Amino acid sequence: MKTVFTVLKYALLLSISGALMWYAVRGQDLSRIGHYIATANYFWLAVTLSLSVLGYFSRAYRWQMQLKAAQNPAPYWHVYHASMVGNLANLVLPRMGEVIRCSVLRRTSGVPVQVAIGTVVTERVIDVLVLLGLLSTLLLLDFQTFWKFVTVDILGSRYDSLARNPLPLAIAGVVGIILLVVTGFALFRNLERLRQNAFFNKAVLFVKGLLAGVFSVLKLENKWLFLLHTLFTWVVYYLMDYLAFFCFPETYNLDMRAGLAVLTFGAFGMAAPVAGGIGPFHVLVQGVLIVYGISKEAGIAYALVVHGAQTLLVVLMGGISFIAVAAADKGSVAAEAEAIADEPLTSE
Repeated sequence: MKTVFTVLKYALLLSISGALMWYAVRGQDLSRIGHYIATANYFWLAVTLSLSVLGYFSRAYRWQMQLKAAQNPAPYWHVYHASMVGNLANLVLPRMGEVIRCSVLRRTSGVPVQVAIGTVVTERVIDVLVLLGLLSTLLLLDFQTFWKFVTVDILGSRYDSLARNPLPLAIAGVVGIILLVVTGFALFRNLERLRQNAFFNKAVLFVKGLLAGVFSVLKLENKWLFLLHTLFTWVVYYLMDYLAFFCFPETYNLDMRAGLAVLTFGAFGMAAPVAGGIGPFHVLVQGVLIVYGISKEAGIAYALVVHGAQTLLVVLMGGISFIAVAAADKGSVAAEAEAIADEPLTSE
């Protein structure tokens, strides 16, 4: 039954990606899109891919710093290969890549899964904070463009409806707060009974290990170096999107603010729970470029080329890392990760 549910879940996510891709290209001149892709200046794309490689190396080093601070050091190349195998898995299994890379690291370096996941959670929290900072910067630099994108391209007529009658949104917010308060009160009233439950105690132990990874960032030996790698990674992300403008005549003259907008909304698209961000990334990036005066055909061509090139790079680098891990460990990493997901939470 669980296998059927899993298949249906991924089939649904794949259908969502397909529907969004159809939405991005519907009613457009496909031959014109093909012309943009065929005549693109791929020199600049090669530059962005080179930067991307450096970004992956930097993220792996940052993760290694967190693991060391969590009292679970691991060799750099073990950390890097685990990270790239996880990125490869995310192209097929949305968000499963985070579990898989932690599983790989446990097999190759003995790092407890809950500690590794804790460091991954910290990574994601930091990334969210950076993304919110980018969104705030975009608001300050180009509020009118951003507001047009949200109210016209995303919300459309729904914005006018909400503006005229905000009551349903307010009711939904109040109901959500009430549910949170009731849930918290129920847990507090039954805390002693929960403490006698074996599964609850195992979950507590897991959460303690998780928190050890989460708060590892507070124990870093060199916080400035960690901050530098975080900054470098996001500068690489920005340059990848901005330099890709030079691949196409229509986007060639876009300024750095447009690059910031593509980075911000493209990141939201990549964070969507679908395989490799396929669909959400293309729709959001195309929408941003339309706001900056770029045609739909050129916008989707840009999104397809940038996303496709990055996907191929992940397949190449992730494939090499998978082979390296498999050569060092004959066991099946994917099976191990699935077992971890299915078994009760335990401490290491």
